[in-house]
Amino acid sequence: MTISRTNPDGLHSTPGYHHVTKVQADTLIYLAGQCPLAPSGDLAEGGLNGQTAQVIDNILTALAAAGAGPDDVVRTVIYVNSSDRDELGAVWTQLNESPLAPAFASASTLLGVAQLGFTGQLVEIDVTAAL
Repeated sequence: MTISRTNPDGLHSTPGYHHVTKVQADTLIYLAGQCPLAPSGDLAEGGLNGQTAQVIDNILTALAAAGAGPDDVVRTVIYVNSSDRDELGAVWTQLNESPLAPAFASASTLLGVAQLGFTGQLVEIDVTAAL
């Protein structure tokens, strides 16, 4: 498998992600949007920070179950239930300071959204990996 990540000339600088992620792989792995639910099914406590930490743990668990890790991630979409750019930035910073950080070097999108699926849910992340 090969993954190349580039920022072509003529496109703006990024805060860590790459505009283009090119993959040649035998296997693609698509994770369901990972929510801030503990194994018990309860919503993580601790507001946006606590929920983001739970989503990170859930993604690491799901990737490991598929035989993958953060370096194998080729695309992420991060949904934050907020229109506050500081909150979106705080999630981006927390993700990039976590053990999952290498996943966000690939093509990535960060969105503020009006609502997510569970009552009180503040964050969800969609992940694609390649092996």
